[in-house]
Amino acid sequence: MTDLLVLCPMTDAMHQRLAATFTLQKWSELATPQSWLDTYGHTIRCILTDGHIGVFPELWDALPGLEIISSYGVGYDGVDVKTATQRGIPVCHTPDVLNEEVATTALMLFLACWRNFEQEMAQARSGKWATEGSLPLARSADGCKVGILGLGRIGKAIARKLSVFGTDILYYGRTEQDVPYTYYSDLGEMARACDTLICVAPGGAATHHLINQNVIEAIGPEGYLINVGRGSTVDEAALIEALQTQKIKGAALDVFENEPHIPDALRAMPNVIMTPHIGSASQETRAAMGNLAIDNLIAHKEGRALLSPVPESRVLL
Repeated sequence: MTDLLVLCPMTDAMHQRLAATFTLQKWSELATPQSWLDTYGHTIRCILTDGHIGVFPELWDALPGLEIISSYGVGYDGVDVKTATQRGIPVCHTPDVLNEEVATTALMLFLACWRNFEQEMAQARSGKWATEGSLPLARSADGCKVGILGLGRIGKAIARKLSVFGTDILYYGRTEQDVPYTYYSDLGEMARACDTLICVAPGGAATHHLINQNVIEAIGPEGYLINVGRGSTVDEAALIEALQTQKIKGAALDVFENEPHIPDALRAMPNVIMTPHIGSASQETRAAMGNLAIDNLIAHKEGRALLSPVPESRVLL
């Protein structure tokens, strides 16, 4: 009897671990999903998904015996947690195990912006260094003022890694924290005060286009925007306009509004560094994420406490 429905891609190692405990079905391998749901939906007790795929709306009623949703990733904005909570279904995610990797990605993007790495590499690869000489000097990354939107686990790791560059860390959030950084209760004011704004905020309605035209322009013509959180947090159209009109110096984006599709205008800009949502994409970190997602499923099946439920699900435990 199938008891686990897998909605997201997974590694061979994850499949082997899951198959040792569950009878699973991959959604991607279903030829006729609705027919399968009609026949086997009542047997499903667990879902493995990720923060982007979430849970398809049609599954809520098709899986009457669903008991747990485990999301492979720290973000879970694709999962309708409100509906899950109303139905008594806890949701788990994989925080902490990816903090350092995402912070390292943010650091790489930060350095790439300030030292103009992408254009410098193109100059070397193309042969233009020999025929046209060197590019104009880049600016030093040392001593910058960096504003962080989303000073959670990952945001704190970014701040710590930036400290070796003598950065002055500012942060914006709903409440002030007991940290040695400068707090701003107004995002626009923080944007005006910093040289680089790094977004690590989660997705969802509460943060949709939080970085809007006013915030982007407040960063200023010599500043950079870096986003390793969720693409929905940034008004992409406003960012494109600000980049085209030199109201902001440049951007480094690991996430986009309509992934995996990136607007042509962004892809054409030499002052935009782009990576395909690789914030946590190392073998070691993805393995740790996969293990934690599976550990939560196994804990539930064995009647043990869940390791990392999302905050909204704690009322169910």
